[in-house]
Amino acid sequence: MSSLSLAVRDSATMLRRNLLHARRYPSLTLNLLLTPVMLLLLFVYIFGDTMSAGIGGGDRSDYIAYIVPGILLMTIGSTVVGTAVSVSGDMTEGIIARFRTMAIHRGSVLFGHVAGSVLQAITSVVLVGAVGVAMGFRSTDATVLEWLAAFGLLALVSLAFTWIAVGMGMGSPNAEAASNNAMPLILLPLISSAFTPVESMPGWFQPIAEYQPFTPAIETLRGLLLGAEIGNSGWITIAWCLGLTVLGYRWSKAQFDRDPR
Repeated sequence: MSSLSLAVRDSATMLRRNLLHARRYPSLTLNLLLTPVMLLLLFVYIFGDTMSAGIGGGDRSDYIAYIVPGILLMTIGSTVVGTAVSVSGDMTEGIIARFRTMAIHRGSVLFGHVAGSVLQAITSVVLVGAVGVAMGFRSTDATVLEWLAAFGLLALVSLAFTWIAVGMGMGSPNAEAASNNAMPLILLPLISSAFTPVESMPGWFQPIAEYQPFTPAIETLRGLLLGAEIGNSGWITIAWCLGLTVLGYRWSKAQFDRDPR
């Protein structure tokens, strides 16, 4: 078999392994999904009318249209925390060291984790999106092309943050540390434009909210789903995602190639 065929075969095997783990231990994924769902329920049904007035909307339905794109991106951040925990578990339990001694494509171990995490992230986004639709979210102004672009954006963001989570997991001494190290992936959306426009924040706080990866991604997704102007947010999001993907890949590979600790 060619080197490419071996890489594809071994990566598919590792992907199957990670999906089986996710199926056998669904509690971690469900617990991570709880955060975005609870925030969606909280901000729509309890704060919805007040927050809608704050962004110039008319009622709760205006605010749910505003908040759902941010919640979908937060769902990705929450889901990939599970990836960091899973990778850390493999590192500390010795299975990664075992894989190093086997006649398999070395990159397949990482690619299996990444592919499995991206699939889980997209599935989680679909589930949370279904909750948003049940609560009244509608995307009637988006064209088919914009829907496809939105799906591609979610996949690209999932890929970027998955590689970062893999690096965090490989560099953590245990699963608890991995979960703590990956916590910024949940916290960053809270200080972005997910819940309120950046211009409504205090002047000293606006750069913190604006110059981070989640805000342009949220603005791009919001524009695609609601048929609004995107501006340069799309290009900024692509730049962030490509940069994080390269950084996460090189970081993960460097740690994987090191001698086992």
